[in-house]
Amino acid sequence: MNAAAEGAGPPHTAPSLFPRHRWLRYVTYALVSLAALGLSLSGMDEMMSEYELGVPQGLLAGFGQGVALVLALRRPVPAWALSLTATAVTALAARAAVDPRPALGQVPYPGPGPDWPWSTTEVIVQAVVLLLVALRVPTRRALAALAATGLTTFVIQGVLGAQSYSSTGVSAVVVCAVAVLIGTALRGRSEARTQLVEQVTITAEERNRRTLLEERSRIARELHDVVAHHMSVISIQAQVAPLLVDNPSEELKENLDGIRQNALEAFAELRRVLGVLRSENPEYPDDPYTLGGPGTGAAPDAPQPTLDRLDALIENTRAAGLDVRGDVRGEVRPLAPGVELSAYRIVQEALSNALRHAPGSTVAVEVAHDPDGLRLIVTNSRPQQAAPPSPGAGHGLLGMRERAAMLGGHLTATRTFQGGFAVVAFLPRDGVALPEGADGPDGPDSADGSDAPDRPAAPEIIFPTGDETP
Repeated sequence: MNAAAEGAGPPHTAPSLFPRHRWLRYVTYALVSLAALGLSLSGMDEMMSEYELGVPQGLLAGFGQGVALVLALRRPVPAWALSLTATAVTALAARAAVDPRPALGQVPYPGPGPDWPWSTTEVIVQAVVLLLVALRVPTRRALAALAATGLTTFVIQGVLGAQSYSSTGVSAVVVCAVAVLIGTALRGRSEARTQLVEQVTITAEERNRRTLLEERSRIARELHDVVAHHMSVISIQAQVAPLLVDNPSEELKENLDGIRQNALEAFAELRRVLGVLRSENPEYPDDPYTLGGPGTGAAPDAPQPTLDRLDALIENTRAAGLDVRGDVRGEVRPLAPGVELSAYRIVQEALSNALRHAPGSTVAVEVAHDPDGLRLIVTNSRPQQAAPPSPGAGHGLLGMRERAAMLGGHLTATRTFQGGFAVVAFLPRDGVALPEGADGPDGPDSADGSDAPDRPAAPEIIFPTGDETP
């Protein structure tokens, strides 16, 4: 195996071995260094007293294991190679220092000596290092390191042998195998958790993207009627205009006929686009707030509603069980058709959310006609009973924001101090964003709900589940 490549760094799925805070990392390094120093001194003493090695050999053997333990924190594969090499060299040096065959006239060695070829210190260090190897590298490479450890042990103990020592090869390999098994299990658990988090993130992003596209498609379907109406008016006016002029010139007739033909072609293209948009979802979901009544749905060819039908919407909501109070302020001025439609839909969705998520609450609907545009405030009080689980797909708040942004306005949805929920929107009168510094009747922050009853200035709430919960 390529130790340099393996020690270059763990893959992104490897479990983190260090705390996130820097000071905790320093504490980890300090504790491991103290443990390594203790094991080094213990190993050095064991080599010189039991293995009868010299001071230089004992120092190299003991501190080699300590260095391997510290190095394993960052480079576990080179640390494993260093620990295994130090163990093999120490075992061969100890075997050469003691001749297992007694000389002539000498008494044979009375019994098994110290542990060989693995001392206690070496087994501990090798097991810890292999645990870190299994945590930081792929499983097949960790198993390869364990196999190399077992093969080295077999060659030293089984082939070369040393009758004067207690054989510890089998015990050492078993301990190392348990360490690799634990490290592999922990790594697999960490990888599975990482993949699960990534999959959940991707799923949430895809769901949000699809929700956005579905809501934009729905808005496009609704605005089709508004645009088609204007194109029809243009076509009729271009056809009637020559009849209103005495002796119209041929150039005028040709220009008006061209306008009419272009309007008819544009109208036909709109109908084709609408057919594509309706092909996947030909009808809106059942909505208890439609003018047709609960469960009837909204027919795709039905006329699009305006603020003139707001009273009927409020009455339907009252019939569904909510106490709704409507209030219209300011001088009613003509609004662009798209503004009328979007304002109605925003109020409708806000009432829908209140009915789903705040049963038994009191809802205040305020429609304020300001000189620069239309301000909508829908506030509900604290719910009086627990809300049932909602089957909604999370389109409500997203759709309201899309409608407001499309017209150059803005919308804020947030909780109130009293436990209710408030939706505040401002739509420019002509559906065009106002110049900078005149974003609303009270400046750029007029839509933050400062004039809404029971509503503080609070940051916008983002619901992680994708379901709006007022």
